[in-house]
Amino acid sequence: MPGKPANDKPTYDEANRLMELSAILFYAFTVLTVGSAAYMVFSKNIVHAAFALIFSLSGVAALYVLLYADFVAATQILVYVGGILILILFGIMLTTLDFTENLKTVTVNMLPASLLSGAVAVLLLYVFFAAEWTTIVPADRDGTMYDLGMMLMNEYLLPFQIAGVLLLVAIIGALLMSTRHKNEP
Repeated sequence: MPGKPANDKPTYDEANRLMELSAILFYAFTVLTVGSAAYMVFSKNIVHAAFALIFSLSGVAALYVLLYADFVAATQILVYVGGILILILFGIMLTTLDFTENLKTVTVNMLPASLLSGAVAVLLLYVFFAAEWTTIVPADRDGTMYDLGMMLMNEYLLPFQIAGVLLLVAIIGALLMSTRHKNEP
């Protein structure tokens, strides 16, 4: 095929376009994550804040995908978005509060909190610019699931099995405790 190298590697222009797309996606997901987190912090409506937390945690998972950490991204979505946050939403919905009104909050220590936040931001920027950053080896584009599975089933088989037994014992214990309280008068 004319114009295509024999080894089927992307040309310089194709690789440059892929890098530009990756950078655009990175910045878009960063804006989504930080914007949702800021909205969550400053929101007066607790339900809106919970949904903003969903978007913020999903943005973090998308950033993990861009870093080729697919297992960490899947864990982020399953544990945080799918589990803990839905539990928080159920807790909010099952309370007897009136959600049609905004929360009434009193900001007593706004000046000290702003000064402390600014000092922490300056310290983080100093550390960021003063550190000597080294280039690391790029992540494997094939994903991490195969390597993780091989480690769990070879090197760490015994601790993996012990963790499974401990989880089973915890579930049985919780079941026994919940049924014991139901039967008491």
